[in-house]
Amino acid sequence: MKTVFDAHVDPALVERSLAASAFAPMWLDIRRPEHAALTGAVSCDLLVIGGGYTGLWAALHAAERNPGRKIVLIEANRIGWAASGRNGGFVDASLTHGAENGKSRWADEFDTLQAMGMENLDGMAADIERLELDVEWQRTGMLSVATEPHQVDWLAESAAAGEGRFLDQEQVRAEVASPTYRAGLFEPDTCAIVHPAKLAVELARACREAGVQIHEHTRAVSVQASGSGLRVGAETAVVNANQVVLATNVYPSLVRRNRWYTVPVYDYVLSTEPLTADQLDRIGWRNRQGVGDCANQFHYYRLTADNRVVWGGYDAVYYFGRRVDAVYEDRQQTYRKLAEHFFITFPQLDDIRFSHRWAGAIDTNTRFCAHWGTAHRGRVAYVNGFTGLGVGATRFAADVCLDLLDGAATPRTELEMVRKRPLPFPPEPVASVGIQATRWSLDRADHSAGKRNVLLKTLDTLGLGFDS
Repeated sequence: MKTVFDAHVDPALVERSLAASAFAPMWLDIRRPEHAALTGAVSCDLLVIGGGYTGLWAALHAAERNPGRKIVLIEANRIGWAASGRNGGFVDASLTHGAENGKSRWADEFDTLQAMGMENLDGMAADIERLELDVEWQRTGMLSVATEPHQVDWLAESAAAGEGRFLDQEQVRAEVASPTYRAGLFEPDTCAIVHPAKLAVELARACREAGVQIHEHTRAVSVQASGSGLRVGAETAVVNANQVVLATNVYPSLVRRNRWYTVPVYDYVLSTEPLTADQLDRIGWRNRQGVGDCANQFHYYRLTADNRVVWGGYDAVYYFGRRVDAVYEDRQQTYRKLAEHFFITFPQLDDIRFSHRWAGAIDTNTRFCAHWGTAHRGRVAYVNGFTGLGVGATRFAADVCLDLLDGAATPRTELEMVRKRPLPFPPEPVASVGIQATRWSLDRADHSAGKRNVLLKTLDTLGLGFDS
């Protein structure tokens, strides 16, 4: 059974659209202040390792909780250069990577998780306004679209459960004019869009203004107990800290037992040139919602402030060995596939050109949303496993890390989702075989009216299944 995205697209159109694209994250084409590397020895109350969203929110909120503390943040590369500067900029309220994933794993506390997710999203909007962060924040909502007949029923069921407003074919195409759309589900309050790299840069500015000391090009290589505190070895420095937040996302954790819990999965993205007024009029999209389709291998897309279409997803790829390596990023067959799917979705934009193409590694675990832990007798807190939906959830995750370091029970730390960790991934080659078989099965489900095969049903039974 074919899907809408199996349609033929002129290869010459695809090649022409990609010919002048720059291999670089479009979001990072902005001014980013430099922060000197840390050298020598320094002492602090709290050391944050990692200059992405999680680390920045942790440092900022720690400084606001305890203004007198000395807080240092170190980053191995540049602030926001990895996932925080490469994602689609969707700020979703969900802490569980969607309602279905949350309901299936934490049914008893799902309503609490939903409420906390909305509280976190509202709190993020309030922080951005209070701190005057220039991040192109727009609370435009999320439009989920059905491109296959069986997906229409899924959206209708979600609407019946109070998870959004159902749009029939005419209504959804009035919002965004794609011939592939059969129905839609609009959630007006649960998602915002943002300029992801500006969010990282502006959070770093807010951290500095709150007294946080930031150092780039400072790679931490070890964490050891030292008396009543911790000694963190870096390539160019040594930091003696009372407490540490590990916010290294997809990269190998400095707490070795945590390394089995995540694998890197590569996500690929295209950005168009700014659409002209005529091109934008051809597709409508006047309300600027974030958009995603309902397939297991799904696309996500949104408009930027200057009316580029950022188009990503679908072909998430795991490479044998769990390595994070830039060599995996320039995958031409995936960029061509993304371009083909773009023109299937918007055939009226056959004169568009892509300006940028890029990729980044997503930290994925077996429950598809964040997990936490502590080490060194509670003096180290860590979190990872966001699985591509972390722009909003990192703020919540950072607050959980600070709660864990405080050692006092809070409504956040009492959550089963926080107290329990996912199952680890097996070693290679078993991990690779299992992941590739699952990926193949999800593709087959998309080509079989959503019907899940024996492998997927078994994973569902074991609590390892994923329905995007």
